[in-house]
Amino acid sequence: MKVTKIRMKSGCQESDNLCEIDSIYLKEAGRFYKKEAIHDHLLKYPKSICVNIYPYPLLQPAVSVQGEKYVRSTPDSTQKDNLLNLPRC
Repeated sequence: MKVTKIRMKSGCQESDNLCEIDSIYLKEAGRFYKKEAIHDHLLKYPKSICVNIYPYPLLQPAVSVQGEKYVRSTPDSTQKDNLLNLPRC
């Protein structure tokens, strides 16, 4: 499955903090899912979702120091997480 866009939390549209992502759009499902639901899915089905930006990095589940579930993409040569380079709505 591929992530094609993200929705940020209210008031965080310009943020580059992965924890401030509210929901993630899965192209094949045709809808947004809360980041916590994506996190839980990845625990059950690792390597099942990637970012729709070359080199198509996989999503990984993560937990913040405050205990908040979120997701990130596998690191590559870019400075910014590829998930944050997707279009925002």
